[in-house]
Amino acid sequence: MLNIESSIVLIIDIQERLLNAVFDKNISNQTQKLANAATTLDIPVIATEQYPKGLGNTMPDIAQFVNKTIEKTSFSAFFDIKEELETYNKKQVILCGIEGHICVYQTAIDLLKNGYDVHIMKDGTCSRNQYELDCAYELLKNEGAKLTCLEIILFEWLKSSKNPHFKTIQQLIK
Repeated sequence: MLNIESSIVLIIDIQERLLNAVFDKNISNQTQKLANAATTLDIPVIATEQYPKGLGNTMPDIAQFVNKTIEKTSFSAFFDIKEELETYNKKQVILCGIEGHICVYQTAIDLLKNGYDVHIMKDGTCSRNQYELDCAYELLKNEGAKLTCLEIILFEWLKSSKNPHFKTIQQLIK
């Protein structure tokens, strides 16, 4: 079960050129809602960018909610973000991004190997084709990652309609 105190959001490479190459462009919208909710709940949001000079920056609707953007060179973002993750001292990582079967997959595996509780937001993750993404999900599940979606994450964070941010978060998904 997710909780606000332990959570951090990690958005992998949702950049203009990469988003144009995937089959589900709606991941940007879903990720924007996640990042917005996280900001509302004071949950840190980190984004990575692969070769921003050529692939563009994090989509602006998402970037406005990001606490820190880190340029990465490896497919796994883990070693580029490790220091930043440690400053927050949080062990639940909500992970989403592009490409699910490469950068998200490799980052999740490294996070799991290093003791993190990894939750993959499926409606915020995509690849160029469904087959490769499905393969990644199967492998990640077998390694201990939890596969989830936006609304499950939001309502696990809220715990109750009595949460003072309930109405604000609810408006994001209406």
